Amino acid sequence: MRKIKSTVLRVLSYLAIAITFFALLSIVLYICVNGVPNLSLSLIFGKFSSDNPSMRFAIVTTVVLVILALVVSVPIGLGCAIYLTEYAPQTSKIVRAIRLATETLAGIPSIIYGLFGALFFGTALKMGYSILSGVLTVAIMILPTIIRTSEEAIKSVPDLYREGSFGLGAGKLRTIVKIIIPSAANGIFSAVILSVGRIVGETAALLFTLGSVAKMPSSIMDSSRTLAVHMYISTRDGGMAGRKVAFATGVILIVIVTLINIFTLYLSKKAGKMNEN
Repeated sequence: MRKIKSTVLRVLSYLAIAITFFALLSIVLYICVNGVPNLSLSLIFGKFSSDNPSMRFAIVTTVVLVILALVVSVPIGLGCAIYLTEYAPQTSKIVRAIRLATETLAGIPSIIYGLFGALFFGTALKMGYSILSGVLTVAIMILPTIIRTSEEAIKSVPDLYREGSFGLGAGKLRTIVKIIIPSAANGIFSAVILSVGRIVGETAALLFTLGSVAKMPSSIMDSSRTLAVHMYISTRDGGMAGRKVAFATGVILIVIVTLINIFTLYLSKKAGKMNEN
């Protein structure tokens, strides 16, 4: 019976892997088959007009949004994770309150973040429809992912590393910076990858904060649109031609996400090698 149960579990595991891989491959192939034939240099790099719905400005806006959102959220999220694991008593009410807050934030629909961003950043702080308003909104959205994933990564670092560092005379801060964070780098970069996927795929929150203006932004106070918003508006207003533009935009979005993930994985491997040394 033990062997039969083990075989059944193994088969179910392989089946789950196959279904996941097939679903991912099907989505990517479907988008590529419908999108690649519609790609052109003018559509990617040309100037936006009614005859040429170029996505050049959307590519720039998406990359800027991802970089700025990570710059804002990663230090805050990582700092919170370090506090929860290395400084705060695990039984304290503050720790329980922070974890409850992060779990609550993770479950809030993105449209609610958009309404909050529009009212607080856009109206109260007078940012209006701008890249900065969108950056601050999505930075709050991805904080729970960064905090929880980084916290688990830091927890996985063996206590032997801490004890060895303290035994050699290193202080708390030096141990965290030189030992714990490099050891947890793979998990921290995983949080960044998950956050990037959340940012580039967001539409609802950005429609209320960043806006949907089809122009190249000249500053972070300008309104523009990301690739995901560009896809949505092209599908909504463009008819059959708009659907072709949306598929082509989807191909570019997949390429950008893949490149960002490859770069993040490269940094993760570099950090791992530094930790081994």
